[in-house]
Amino acid sequence: MPAKVALVTGSSAGLGAAIAKALSRDYRIVVNYHSDLSKAQKVVEECTRALEEDGTSMTPRSHIVKADISVRSDIIKLVEEVMTVMGRLDVVVSNVGWTRIVKFSDLEQNMNDEDWDRCFSLNVKSHLWLFHAARPYVQANSDGGSFLVVASLAGVVPAGSSIPYSVSKAAAIHLSKCLASFPEQVVESMRDKTILKRVVDLDDVANLAKTVVLNGSLTGQNFTIDCGIAL
Repeated sequence: MPAKVALVTGSSAGLGAAIAKALSRDYRIVVNYHSDLSKAQKVVEECTRALEEDGTSMTPRSHIVKADISVRSDIIKLVEEVMTVMGRLDVVVSNVGWTRIVKFSDLEQNMNDEDWDRCFSLNVKSHLWLFHAARPYVQANSDGGSFLVVASLAGVVPAGSSIPYSVSKAAAIHLSKCLASFPEQVVESMRDKTILKRVVDLDDVANLAKTVVLNGSLTGQNFTIDCGIAL
């Protein structure tokens, strides 16, 4: 069986390069870059050296792929090239992101539509596109694999280089949770843990929403509909 393969996007420099190097003793590495081939080559040289020192004989030990991660078709081609050259894909680290630094507290500086669109394209949608493209290959492995999204503290607390960046990083975190979909056995397990022995019905939520809207005495309240699982 070929040695396992890890793809790290945006890995010609910075955090992506550091992650690629950290994984290089355990995985054959695919380095993705957008504009600077020389930097990508340096990262690959270090990763290859680490594999050689560890005694990995499988070739190719590493590979470089140029791809614009803001373009879905480029992502599809990226994954296809990984499979063609490396033969398998076990780990995907979705590391690419984008921001433009503005004053966080100045709303006017955070009202640029192009910033919002680019932040969501690179900080959210690119992760989804990469997950979708890589998923069938990762799942084909007998022992599965891993898909890691690199977010930011700005996605946890309202801070950072801009509001679009902070909001898009929060969306990336939530997207990751959504992609970690619940198989049916997990849903059944959750149902068994509820006091009412059922899962929440959409009509129940809709009826509560109607009650809240029509009740003029309610404000600032948080309502939990969970069939008693939190009790």
